Amino acid sequence: MKRRAWILGALGAGGALVVGWGILPARSRLGTPATLLPTEGDVALNGWIKIGSDGSVILAMARSEMGQGVHTGLAMLVAEELDLPLSRVRLEQAGTDTIYGNVSMLLASLPFHPLESEGDDKPLKVRLGEWMVGKIARELGINATGGSSSLTDAWDTLPLAAAAARAALLGSAARQWQLPVEELTLQDGRVLHRSGKSAHFGELAATATQSPAPVVLKDRKDWKLIGQSAPRLDLPTKVDGSAVFGIDVRLPGMLFAAVTLCPMLGGSVASLDASAALAMPGVKKLVALDALAGATAGFAIVAQTSWHARRAAQAVRVQWLQREEGALDSARIQQGLLETLKTEPGHVFYAKGDAAAAEASAARILEATYSAPYLAHATMEPMNCTAQVQGGRVEVWAPTQVPGFARAVAARVAGVDADQVTLHVTYMGGGFGRRLEVDYVALAVRVAMACEGLAVQLLWSREEDTTHDFYRPLQVAQLRAAMATDGTPSSLRIHSAGDAITPRWLARGLPTLAGPFDTPDKTTAEGLFDLPYGFAHQQMAHVATRSGVPVGFWRSVGHSHNAFFSESFIDELAHAAKQDPLAFRQALLKDAPRYLAVLNLAAEKAAWGAPLPAGHAQGLALHGSFGSIVAQVVELSLEDGKPRLHRVVCAIDCGTAINPGLIAQQMESAVVFGLTAALHSRIDIVEGVVQQGNFLNYPMVTLAQTPRVETWIVASTRPPAGVGEPGVPPLAPAMANAMFALTGKRQRALPLQV
Repeated sequence: MKRRAWILGALGAGGALVVGWGILPARSRLGTPATLLPTEGDVALNGWIKIGSDGSVILAMARSEMGQGVHTGLAMLVAEELDLPLSRVRLEQAGTDTIYGNVSMLLASLPFHPLESEGDDKPLKVRLGEWMVGKIARELGINATGGSSSLTDAWDTLPLAAAAARAALLGSAARQWQLPVEELTLQDGRVLHRSGKSAHFGELAATATQSPAPVVLKDRKDWKLIGQSAPRLDLPTKVDGSAVFGIDVRLPGMLFAAVTLCPMLGGSVASLDASAALAMPGVKKLVALDALAGATAGFAIVAQTSWHARRAAQAVRVQWLQREEGALDSARIQQGLLETLKTEPGHVFYAKGDAAAAEASAARILEATYSAPYLAHATMEPMNCTAQVQGGRVEVWAPTQVPGFARAVAARVAGVDADQVTLHVTYMGGGFGRRLEVDYVALAVRVAMACEGLAVQLLWSREEDTTHDFYRPLQVAQLRAAMATDGTPSSLRIHSAGDAITPRWLARGLPTLAGPFDTPDKTTAEGLFDLPYGFAHQQMAHVATRSGVPVGFWRSVGHSHNAFFSESFIDELAHAAKQDPLAFRQALLKDAPRYLAVLNLAAEKAAWGAPLPAGHAQGLALHGSFGSIVAQVVELSLEDGKPRLHRVVCAIDCGTAINPGLIAQQMESAVVFGLTAALHSRIDIVEGVVQQGNFLNYPMVTLAQTPRVETWIVASTRPPAGVGEPGVPPLAPAMANAMFALTGKRQRALPLQV
């Protein structure tokens, strides 16, 4: 309640944010029928819901589908309230009205932790936060898909929008039939009366906006759809090939472009000779590319096909310039972070008791330093965008997680007002945070501007994609604990260092946020300042650095490496105390019953401590992120000297489970994603050049390497919390802990090594 009160108080103080944006309450985010423009035969009942003439329900879809199943989950909320088969809900891309903004993600973008210790500079940080959030809301609406927030954000709004539509339809039937509204019911998309009168929604919609019946949400006990494993709405089109991803867009007379960016991050073009390339068949032109929206400078070749464009790009003779500040080097950056820990105290995100005093009187001090490398996103569909600029208007087809940012950057590059930009959001072949960036949209618009009104699809090669990503930051952490003679820990101090993501991301999307507004970024320390364990004395501080490497949000963000640091160190403490890792955690979770319940469920289902096949070992980890709590128990062995993961048991408390099947899919996806990172992934930068370029040296986990994954969901009546990301953080530490149990060698760096 303290956190919620603080957030609402800070937002309310901004004034302009609440007016017209609808943070409080959900009812103010329903919008009006004018928000969702009616098309021929359809009737809009509010800003989210239209009724088709055939009785179908059209939902304004404000979130992007990138494989996580969000289109199905959100449609289920509407279908439940309207007693409608899920198959009768159709989706239509939402407009740009701010009612579609992702309030949950907007609040999460606050660049500091609202529960940090009080201090003299607190009022300034509050004012900066209000100013920043208000600016984002007013300019972009942050209509975004990220932070595992889509269902959380929709939980109060979409059911209310559907209930309002239900009330309007019931009211329409009551007027037409001259019957009391309380005698009417909904079933399978029809309004019914016991007399036998019946009508589908399309027959009632035209008069449904007048004098609606009372708006009341369905009681949980009456749910028929929520809580069931309903099939995904996007499955049929993805099976038959009709689903349109960004790379699938085809328009009459369109051209294709291949991008080549300076191989040195932050570098530029010194000179180039494109004469040979321009003489090749099918080639139209070369377009110089500035450093737009965080992209490194380079050029694009436009041609009749992607193949012609890519071949011609390879024929361009170019001389590159290193960035003025000097070449980036990941090894030097890591060494600099370690030195920083010795000299910089950092920003204290959380403090409790007196950790220094506890250490002074401790029988033993345990200390360890951990590190995690830069990581690329490696989405299966490389970056791409199709754009057309003509007659002062811009049209963009983009696989993006941030339509508002994409639209704004397209307008900025083309020099037009945002209302002159039409944006079509396509399916995405993976996002993982990479498509929260808009560099590929900016470059596509710049190329289209040079192509005289023709549509152009700009497609990145796998190598350009991997070597010009916005990487998960390299981060180091020093963890230090005081222990009594019986092994009981009394204090925990964590001191970490690494680049801050949020200020860099906001500056790329909103350049006016650059400069002085570089406030502490809680994504650097999330998963460390909010540990559930009952240490009497704690302190967590982070030194935010600016290495110059482009960094961005990566699936589960700071939690992805911070969980590795904390949960591996908890295992170190258990070993030092000569206690079972499960029992050690249970003792520290007496005041965290939700965490304890998830941990116990995972241990029970995995038969923790039971005999295993020879050469096998178990490891466990527990972590909370994005409102959910996940515990994982892994079973692994060594095959040919390399870790082989056989089984992963996941337990999750994610609040109300809207679609258990989708939750299981997301846990399986998270395990595969996390396993790839734990075993294989690292980005090395030498003389400014990323050394990994394709799947040969940045490999993915194969089907044969994929373990059996079991998912167990804790029953809950809480509102739904995040699911897409919380399964990633526990995987690496659970594996590291299992490897220690098997080999006796402690893993303190990723990727894991034998």
